Amino acid sequence: MPTYATMPCHLETERLVLRPWAGSDAAAFSDLLAERGKGKPPVERIRTSIGELLAATETTGIALLPIERREEGDFIGYAGLIIGRTTLEEPEIAYELFRRAHGHGYATEAAGAVLEAAAATGRKRLWSTVATWNTASLRVLEKLAFERDRVSTEENGEVVWLTRALP
Repeated sequence: MPTYATMPCHLETERLVLRPWAGSDAAAFSDLLAERGKGKPPVERIRTSIGELLAATETTGIALLPIERREEGDFIGYAGLIIGRTTLEEPEIAYELFRRAHGHGYATEAAGAVLEAAAATGRKRLWSTVATWNTASLRVLEKLAFERDRVSTEENGEVVWLTRALP
């Protein structure tokens, strides 16, 4: 199996900063997860999850990173690479933003920075899996030149599998 460079854990775009997790992100991360409509996870549990994310980055060399708006300095979500339904060799790109941050191009901007970081590791392909109802996320991936591979049915509904070759 090929070896890959470690993904950079600090990415900057024109409007955004993606950086490593800190314990101080726990409350905002909990609020973001609460927007999924399944209750608000306890902040202490989220602090533990942040520790697990940091440990996973040490082990895998890929990262899920908090997104802050550069000027405002506020946490608006996360983006990065995960193993998810795929492999370390061909990880998934993942992102989630507060609803208040939707519609401003932030997901596309952050995911574009993650694509560049993934390419810098030497990987050749990324995946994404998105529920068929999530048209906004599918649009982001379309803008980033992801192509539909297949649709699978899971316990929560249909999932679109998309892929993108890296330069």
